[in-house]
Amino acid sequence: MSECFDEQEIRLRQSPERILIVKPSSLGDVVHSLPFLNSLHACFPAAAIDWVIARGLEGLLEGHPMLDRLIIIDKDRWRQISRAADTLGELKDLFSTLKARRYDLVVDLQGLLRSGLISRATNARMRVGFSEAREGSRYFYTRTVRGGRDVHAVDRYLKISAALGCDTKDIVFPLPPSTGIAEKVKEVRNSLGDYMVLVPGARWDTKIWPPASFGTLASMLPLKSVVIGGNGDRERAGEIVRLSGGRAVSVAGETSLPELVELMRTARAVVTNDSGPMHIAAALGIPVVAIFGPTSPVRTGPYGRNHIIFRSERGCAPCYKRRCDNVQCMKDITPEMVFEKTQRLLA
Repeated sequence: MSECFDEQEIRLRQSPERILIVKPSSLGDVVHSLPFLNSLHACFPAAAIDWVIARGLEGLLEGHPMLDRLIIIDKDRWRQISRAADTLGELKDLFSTLKARRYDLVVDLQGLLRSGLISRATNARMRVGFSEAREGSRYFYTRTVRGGRDVHAVDRYLKISAALGCDTKDIVFPLPPSTGIAEKVKEVRNSLGDYMVLVPGARWDTKIWPPASFGTLASMLPLKSVVIGGNGDRERAGEIVRLSGGRAVSVAGETSLPELVELMRTARAVVTNDSGPMHIAAALGIPVVAIFGPTSPVRTGPYGRNHIIFRSERGCAPCYKRRCDNVQCMKDITPEMVFEKTQRLLA
């Protein structure tokens, strides 16, 4: 790996014609990458920027005015041993597509073996990633940038932007409004007036505040609440509605990703676990009340000001464990505690 830029790299860094961002997942990480996209687009306005995104998350970026093309991958299906033959064929097609695009600059924000291989498959002259990238992915880059561990993901990604000579002073989340608002969203907005959004789901079970706590909180809040989430959140959303005493409605499993964004866009505030929708709310400038247990808000908290963060005082937190026998760090945070701070936020 070269220690200094050669002449061709300097030219590419100054005026790349085609750029590829490799950041397939997860939802929150993609949202965190948006200020990087904004900085890159402002720095190279004439460049065509593509993005490798995981299937299921493309709704967040479809039709984005700063992007030329989305390259959608079925990364979850690639893990299935029974589909090995199909996966090899899909990878072959993907690599052919990447090579045909003839990228000048590739930036891997994911930092895993799969994303490193995707970066290398482009044959781009300049491939940039983090020096602390995992699974050996850094060996597929031509340049590395030190991102750091205990820094927020947004600031970490912008370090690569700065290394490319781009301005990172203005941190903007370019999340354009969806084209057309679905009837489901209109119905909820019209029926509730001012409303809160509750996000009871998360990718890890250890990051989930008990549904009973969400339900009790919903029964206390001065505004009615909309419970959002995916199909896997339907049961806990139903429990929250039942315990809310008629103060909450659920659309869990009933909205697309763009519809979820539009529901959050007009919310007064969002109460949430450490989750992807939490970062969407923060990106939209909606006040967030975030509940943290096994993870650190320093790294992945809601970005920006006017947010409230609850975290356990237990010495074991943050432990970054996906499994725990009691998850006491989440149970320590009571509905009454959250209600008091949320009242102040709304006031």
